[in-house]
Amino acid sequence: MSPPIEDELMQNRLLAQLRDDDRARLLPHFFKFDLKANDVLQKAGEDVQHTWFPCASSMAAFSIWVDDDGHGVEVGLIGSEGAVGGIVSNGHVPAYATALVRAPGKFLRIKTTALEQAKLDSIALRHWFSRYSDCLLAQIFQTAACNATHTISQRTAKWLLAAVARTKGNQIEMTQEQLAQLLGVGRTFVTRVVQGLRSEGLVSTRRGVFIIEDEDALRLRSCACTSQIEDHFDTVLHGIYPID
Repeated sequence: MSPPIEDELMQNRLLAQLRDDDRARLLPHFFKFDLKANDVLQKAGEDVQHTWFPCASSMAAFSIWVDDDGHGVEVGLIGSEGAVGGIVSNGHVPAYATALVRAPGKFLRIKTTALEQAKLDSIALRHWFSRYSDCLLAQIFQTAACNATHTISQRTAKWLLAAVARTKGNQIEMTQEQLAQLLGVGRTFVTRVVQGLRSEGLVSTRRGVFIIEDEDALRLRSCACTSQIEDHFDTVLHGIYPID
């Protein structure tokens, strides 16, 4: 944990588009962390005391636990276009979802109380984060609709594409078991889907890693949910959504 410099705030797109005076208002309250995959940013039921901003190719995800065995369903991916935590709340309210690191890397952290005070001091800051909250809610709405209506194959393709867009690479560190849990389906279903994608040359795998071999073909297998989210982000917060 150490204080960041201003250039490091620019590695988060949500912060990069703030006015200079608003970034300067926040800078003294930030600390930077190098986090590993599966590190916990917030736990469901616990007070939200911090807001986390993924930088560059780091990525987090919201998961909702659906049974006593700790199995979760993914309801949102957050990369450098956004933030996790008190960004969408006022004060130390309990978190409904657990947030985990999905792609390791640099994260910036600020206390919720400091962020709330800065939003009170700057109406521009308050409006900017309110607009992001709207975009995040739209993503969660679309994910709920996707989970209810689209096939496992479409959802697998959508998730892989969303991940590589945020990490700006073609590799995703994740096991098939983890992917199955995130999609809320049995591993055998995911195994069949991945075998099909692999046999057609769209993806390859090695232990704990997915490698995207043909992104264009994978996009044809995906549903249109990601493009709808991209359109909403572009309308409300132009230029911050990670689009290849």
